[in-house]
Amino acid sequence: MTTKATHGSTPAQGARRLHRTSGWLAFAGTVALVLGAFNVINGLVALFNDEYYLVGANEILIFDFTTWGWIWLIAGIVQIAVGAGILSGRMWARAAGVVLAILAAIGHLAFLAAFPVWSVLTIALCVLLIYALTAPPPGARAG
Repeated sequence: MTTKATHGSTPAQGARRLHRTSGWLAFAGTVALVLGAFNVINGLVALFNDEYYLVGANEILIFDFTTWGWIWLIAGIVQIAVGAGILSGRMWARAAGVVLAILAAIGHLAFLAAFPVWSVLTIALCVLLIYALTAPPPGARAG
């Protein structure tokens, strides 16, 4: 079995070039891990210290702090697993990363009244993650 080299490179160089991942994917995996850690921290704080947040339980959208704590804790754990999947090059993790980033951004919009700075930071990281996961690879052309 022969491997055709591209642009004057040896077959081994061509194979290495095919298996390289984009810097955006490494960035996306790292951001997904950071977002997951942030959401785990957010969930643990909501579960164990209700007085930490700036508003009362009646002023947060839809759920109380305990429910939000479990939501953020579970979402964070899943985001950490997805971040590890992104770093290992799994396509399912990239798709799940986009969906989770969208859901986390929407969730943090609901959580803005409780902790505005943390939520704005997390929403910004979600937007960066979505871009990093959907950015075209280097050298790609529009169809």
